[in-house]
Amino acid sequence: VQLVESGGGLVQAGGSLRLSCAASRFTSIVPSGEDHAIAWFRQAPGKERERVSCLSLRDGVTYYADSVKGRFTISSDNARNTVFLQMDSLEPEDTATYYCAAALGNGWPTWDDYWGQGTQVTVSS
Repeated sequence: VQLVESGGGLVQAGGSLRLSCAASRFTSIVPSGEDHAIAWFRQAPGKERERVSCLSLRDGVTYYADSVKGRFTISSDNARNTVFLQMDSLEPEDTATYYCAAALGNGWPTWDDYWGQGTQVTVSS
């Protein structure tokens, strides 16, 4: 399984960015009927890693951290095995390295196994 993020950059406060996570060979290892999901995490220098948003690729169930609700939208293009994070109304506090991660199994038991290399998002005030 390989996860590759793209779409980061520098944007002014109030602006938008769309991050992409291309997940190769992920769906091919999912046992029949099992849930599987992609999540976006972020980490800023000196801060703890935060789970920003998740999307179940089986059910379409989504999760958003309170800090991004109403501003970020997670979606997928299953044909391209790609998950997107549309980030609108960006704030300087959103500045961080953003990572995508994958989880297998009902209840998404762990995010530890599959991670991308990260993409930097910088929001200027």
